[in-house]
Parts: sequence; C-alpha cells; structure tokens
Amino acid sequence: MAIGGPGGGRKDDDLGLEDGGGFSDINITPLTDIFLVLLIIFMVTSSVIVNSSNGAKAGLKVNLPAGGAADVATQATDLSIAILSDGRLVLGGDVVTPDELKKALEDAKGKNPDTMVIVQADEGVPHGKVVEVMEMAKGAGLGQLAIGVRDGQQK
Repeated sequence: MAIGGPGGGRKDDDLGLEDGGGFSDINITPLTDIFLVLLIIFMVTSSVIVNSSNGAKAGLKVNLPAGGAADVATQATDLSIAILSDGRLVLGGDVVTPDELKKALEDAKGKNPDTMVIVQADEGVPHGKVVEVMEMAKGAGLGQLAIGVRDGQQK
C-alpha cells in the first residue's frame, strides 16, 4: 500500500485525515545532492594532496643531499622516515619521538619482515643522527635500508 500525498485520489477515513490534509512527501534529493558533491570534493582534494606530496614526504620540506645512484623501487609497505634539520623525526607526516619510532618499526617488522626503511635526512643533519635511526631499524629486525636523495649529481 503506497502512501499518497495531498489529493491522492481518496480520503483516508481510517487515519482520520480530511481532504487536503494528507501526508506530504519529504524530498531528500537536495540533501543527497549536497552530500554527494561534498564527497566528490573531499575525494578530489585528498587525492591531489597525496599526489602532490609524493607519498611518503607528506608535505614536509626536507633539503635532501644530491646523489647520482639509481632509484630504489618503493612499495606500499615501505617505511619512510624523515629527519628534519633540527633533528626531529617524522613518520607518515607526523613528528614522532624515538620511542614511537621504535614501536612503529617493530610493528612494520611484524606486518612484513621485508619492509624497506627509507631514511630522508636534511643536508644539515649530523651523520650520527642518521646512523641512530638506521640502528633503530636494524634493532627492530628490518635489514633493508635506503637513504633518500635528490635527483642530480653531487656538487
């Protein structure tokens, strides 16, 4: 049995409704249209942000040293760690403490033992800090390490 609107052709005596006072239809089409447009906007902007940030860098400005070696093919399971010029550690776009980084490395080892750790250190970062991060990865059982560099020849 369909519910009719005003003037739907018959009088609903059993519901106590009089002529012209029946159910009015609720039109949710405009609301649905707004939600679909918002969904499309969020999908487009999130894909643009991810594509423009080049994946692992997530919008951080790290002044990488130049290098001429062949690129390493990255995979979705790879873990990229950025070391900023002031020594802060960044994992997945978030600044982390050394303890949080150790936990993330151990979690990555549990998910995939062949996870590659890519260390992207600023040119001004002391060598010891890079070695410290690489030792954390080795200590967590991740043996595949790489150092991120800019394209181009060294000066």
